[in-house]
Formats: sequence, C-alpha cells, structure tokens
Amino acid sequence: MHQVKGVVARGKGQPVELTMINVPDPGPGEALVKVQACGVCHTDLHYREGGINDDFPFLLGHEAAGVVEAVGPDVTTVAPGDFVVLNWRAVCGDCRACNRGEPWYCFNTHNATQKMTLAEGPDAGTQLSPALGIGAFAEKTLVAAGQCTKVDPSARPAAVGLLGCGVMAGIGAAINTGAVTRGKSVAVIGCGGVGVAAIAGSALAGASPIIAVDVDAGKLEAAKRMGATDTIDSSKTDPVAAIQELTGGNGADVVIEAVGRPETWQQAFYARDLAGTVVLVGVPTPDMKVPDLPLIDVFGRGGSLKSSWYGDCLPSRDFPMLVDLYLQGRLDLDAFVSEEIGIGDVEAAFEKMHHAPEGQSVLRSVVIL
Repeated sequence: MHQVKGVVARGKGQPVELTMINVPDPGPGEALVKVQACGVCHTDLHYREGGINDDFPFLLGHEAAGVVEAVGPDVTTVAPGDFVVLNWRAVCGDCRACNRGEPWYCFNTHNATQKMTLAEGPDAGTQLSPALGIGAFAEKTLVAAGQCTKVDPSARPAAVGLLGCGVMAGIGAAINTGAVTRGKSVAVIGCGGVGVAAIAGSALAGASPIIAVDVDAGKLEAAKRMGATDTIDSSKTDPVAAIQELTGGNGADVVIEAVGRPETWQQAFYARDLAGTVVLVGVPTPDMKVPDLPLIDVFGRGGSLKSSWYGDCLPSRDFPMLVDLYLQGRLDLDAFVSEEIGIGDVEAAFEKMHHAPEGQSVLRSVVIL
C-alpha cells in the first residue's frame, strides 16, 4: 500500500481538495504508475460538477504520462521503468466491437480492479472513483495494465501526456472520425485544447482551408499557430455565413464541433457542405437536447452526423505514432502546454477555464509532479 497526495472532488460543485490517498500494490492485470505530468481537462471539471455521474468522491485527473513502478504478476505488456502515456480505452479484445475489427469502439474497456481510498479524516477508507478509470492528479495511481501505452522515453511528459485525452480527442476527431484528407475543407467550432488539436490534425492531413471559430481572440491566435488558414470571431460574425463564404458558398466538407452545446452543434449542422460530415467531439451535459431541426433538413443535406469517442483512437497504434511526429518536429505538442502548475493548483486551473485574464487564454494547464 502506498500513501500519496491526490486531488479529490468530494461533492457536486465543491472545490477540490488535496488530500492523502491509499494506492494498493498492483494485482493481476494492474500497474502502479508514478505520475510525472497530468493535464487539467474540462472533463475533470465535468466530474466535479456532477456532469458525468454522482459517484463521489472522485479522484480527478486522467490526461497523464509517467513511469511504471510495479506491475501485477501476470502483466507482460509493460514493465517497471517503462515510460507510458495513460489511456482510458484499454481494449478488451473480445467484445463485439473488438471481434468485428473495430477495437477503437471497445465496449468493455478495462480498469483496475482494486480501489484507491481516502487515507485520512473521518471518512478514511472510503473508496474513490477515478476519473475515466485513471485518477492521475496523484503522485501515484493504479490502473489496468492495458491503460499504459509505451512511448519514446525521450519525449517531454507534460506535452505527450496530453495525448491521453484532449489532444488525441481533437486530432482523432479530424483524422479518424471525420476522415479529413488532403484538399478537404474543415471548420472547427470551439478552439480550446480539443478544437485546436482538431486543427492541428487537419493540418497534418493536408486539409485546406482550415477555418477556426471561437469568441476568444487568444484562442483564435492559437488556432492560427497550429494550422488554421482563416479565423472567425462568432461573437461578431454569423459563423455559418462566414464558413460558407470561405468555402465558395458551399460550406465545409467536415465541421467539427468542439464545444458540446446545442447552439454550436446546430451551427455545425448548417455550416457543412451537402453530403458533408459533422463531428461532435465537445462533451455535452446530460440535460442538453438536440436542437429543433426540421427532419427534411437532415434528409436533404445528406452526409453524416457523427460523434467522436476519444477521437476514435486506438492508443497502441496512435500514441507512439503521434509521439514520433512530435519528436520529429511535425506536431507541436509543446504549444498546447499553456502553463505548468503544482498539484495544489487544480482548482485555480478550473477557474481559468472560464475566467482567464484577457490575452492569456489557456489551452492546457499541466500539473507537474
């Protein structure tokens, strides 16, 4: 058993707390990971706000890189000393998606069997629910061995750890889900970490034009640095009309919605070309409803309406490839790291998601351990 510091959300909407937690030694199928860096993702805030489920208390953090410290007796895929990016899709290999050759849709992904617990106070011993089965706002965490993806150890943990969620979600939304290829036109609505990653993925694939839409000038500047050819401030301009104007009056071949709101999804729907594709990668809350769309519009515009789960990625395939592109200088993962913070600064990072000082837009705050 290991006692370490971890960031816990005890109740809906309550500020997170840095406290001591118990992390068991790994059992069969499990790995103990010493966390080196973990990004502060909007999904962690969703957990704190009760937007995922109400299985409090949560051990937050899931977008992480670190070093395997120990493994269970039957684990052969990773070993102590391996540098890994954690993933929340540890494919089972035997569900209906895996058996039909689509493991990126695995319906039975693995998590650690043993539970981490609170170590102090009147509720000591209470089981923690790790965010996305990981719980990496902690000095050490226990995961399923399949949640560890080995990558080149020369990579910077703060940068490549972001592949564990947001950056992979965005790049995958473009390349895997949206099937963006050279010459296709792309619009991305919402230029936080996921949206800018979708722009970076579109640029890698050779798309043109690549249109970034947001209300924040700082985020639009970040989008331009990562490959956007055009930007639209949707607080001043109708984004649907502007996207159509930039695409010869037609709309974009692929429109990626990276906000997770009905209004922006509806904009994406009408901003695509006939037979184009809408990709929803922004995470909505359970109370949100699809806009009131005339069914004839759904029929008449053709194309595809897709949601992107984790960028439809296969970590064992995609993480090492993207880390290699990063080390070759072809994918600037460092640009996503807006600031490095301590483990006690997560609550302040949540606040910056909505109220960053003017001109200081944050793509990712990254906890360094």
